[in-house]
Amino acid sequence: MKSNSQKIKCLIIGSGPAGYTAAIYAARANMSPVLYQGIQPGGQLTTTNDVENFPGYPDGITGPEMMIQLQKQAERFGTDVRSGWVTKVDFKDGLKVWVNDNEEIECETIVISTGASAKYLGLESEQKYLKLGGGVSACAVCDGFFYRKQDVVIVGAGDSACEEAHYLSKLCNKVTMLVRKDEFRASKIMQERVKKTENIDILFNTETVEVIGDGQVVNSVLVRNNKSEKETKIPVTGFFVAIGHTPNTDIFKPYLNMDETGYIINEPGSSKTNISGVFVSGDAADHVYRQAITAAGTGCMAALDAERYLASL
Repeated sequence: MKSNSQKIKCLIIGSGPAGYTAAIYAARANMSPVLYQGIQPGGQLTTTNDVENFPGYPDGITGPEMMIQLQKQAERFGTDVRSGWVTKVDFKDGLKVWVNDNEEIECETIVISTGASAKYLGLESEQKYLKLGGGVSACAVCDGFFYRKQDVVIVGAGDSACEEAHYLSKLCNKVTMLVRKDEFRASKIMQERVKKTENIDILFNTETVEVIGDGQVVNSVLVRNNKSEKETKIPVTGFFVAIGHTPNTDIFKPYLNMDETGYIINEPGSSKTNISGVFVSGDAADHVYRQAITAAGTGCMAALDAERYLASL
């Protein structure tokens, strides 16, 4: 180890519900955790205006406020919360990481809580209303409740899009699916499910031109048929994007086992990875549930697994 490098017992990479929960448990176990917040302190929830499905908040809470509270709770027990992000790792001989390319840290345990980033279309209007919290979402399960008895649009053609469209159909008056090609990518069973649902309208060969609103909330979506070039305005209050997520795991690829998309593979029933002392929690390993509460649960698991690992040495 270089003389100017640090040595710490437990490093937590990422600051969403998984990272902060891991920090709370690790701190209470006297593991002196150091948590680096990453590029987006607080994770995906900082882009969510209202969180109403996390237990313990009967009146709901905003995503940013929840993250502030989680950070304060982690710090209360002694977590060293730092700004900055991990830019490089080396797990060949011990567990080494570099923060902001220059600060070297040698770790006894690491909890990866780097999450995943939702993919968006990249339209200026889409990003505008996403930031305003006024009608754009990448999580139907998280936000569908706010659009009860309303008309919404969902973009996507895979299993996730079909699943989220079906979920929305139980809450919303009408769900319009926008599929860019002339067929779904989803499995046959998922295709049949949405096709048989009366209040789901499927528009094939259709792309989004613009998300339209009043400057605060969405009120319609302008779409174009890419065969006929005809443009149509669809009155809606919600615009859901279901074109996938990208796990924030690139720096770990040389060392950790991952699936074809980049999600870290953990040992079933635990948070352990294929590298001893390295544990994973939250959306970096979860492409199925992707909820704050499940992320927090796996953060707890990772801290407990790390504690037991240290005790076994």
